[in-house]
Amino acid sequence: MVPGTCYFRTSPKSYPKMKPIRAAAVQFNHVPGDKAANMEIISGFVEQAAADNVDLLIFPEMCITGYWHLRDFPREQIEELAESVPAGPASQELLEHSKRTGMTIGAGLIEAGDDGKLYNSFVVAMPDGRVETHRKLHCFINEHMSSGNDFTVFDIPQGARVGVLICYDNNIGENVRMNALMGAEILLAPHQTGGCNSPSPKCMGVVDTKLWDQRKENPSAIEAEFRGSKGRQWLMKWLPARAHDNGLFLLFANGVGTDDNEVRTGNSMILDPYGDVITETWKAQDEMVVADLDPSLRVMCTGQRWLTTRRPELFGLLTEKTGIEEETRTVRFRRQTQGE
Repeated sequence: MVPGTCYFRTSPKSYPKMKPIRAAAVQFNHVPGDKAANMEIISGFVEQAAADNVDLLIFPEMCITGYWHLRDFPREQIEELAESVPAGPASQELLEHSKRTGMTIGAGLIEAGDDGKLYNSFVVAMPDGRVETHRKLHCFINEHMSSGNDFTVFDIPQGARVGVLICYDNNIGENVRMNALMGAEILLAPHQTGGCNSPSPKCMGVVDTKLWDQRKENPSAIEAEFRGSKGRQWLMKWLPARAHDNGLFLLFANGVGTDDNEVRTGNSMILDPYGDVITETWKAQDEMVVADLDPSLRVMCTGQRWLTTRRPELFGLLTEKTGIEEETRTVRFRRQTQGE
């Protein structure tokens, strides 16, 4: 052995199962409450992705229904936007696109669950006719919507094992680790974030809506905000770590532009298992980023090796309540009431 060099033995189990995948993440400025208009935008990107031979295409959180405008909606108004999955029209349209193009396609909406509850869900339609749905684990957008209780990891026909975590779900490191332990090779991370009125002095911050309105006349001003601490700089504090520490490709699809009284910062990107950005955008416009995911990068990546050297017998405290836990919605609403 050469001093200072690390040697690792590999076995067939350490090699990635996934095949090369061409993936795409879309950012777009949704129309609040107009599902037809948003589905038309989605359809346009589906055609663009198909022309670019994309295998896996994802859109932002709740981009079909709109997001921030419904935070104070009464239940009746949310129910008007909600639909069942997979029988609802949006799911069926995604499925039709998937079968026609051969792509796996994911997008976010409000799900009317069979249990009578309403969920912030992400629907993934596959060309073999399957539909998988992830219900956001940390739902806080509206008091009439519920959080899901299950991790969502599954195989896609294109040859990869995929996990889904919606927006705030990704903030909790244990959620990403659970996806990795369940075999996820690619993490789908649909968001509506950036430009938020955060109580943390070094986390995000409000973007002036006038900058978005003037984006064509003065693109550098809004792009500076998107690339700064309210957008990309905040994402770079934690998003690469999720990919790196778990040895995952990560597809970040975010909203962009005005979202009621806030401005989403876009920054849609695709990261490799080392946490490096393969492709990204900071443009103040609807846009799709595309990258070829090379499965050989996962063979000896740091995060995959770390998974094999864990000592689970030391982690008992992770599954015990400490007394500091609070429901996500409670924390968010209290901050709003306090004017933070």
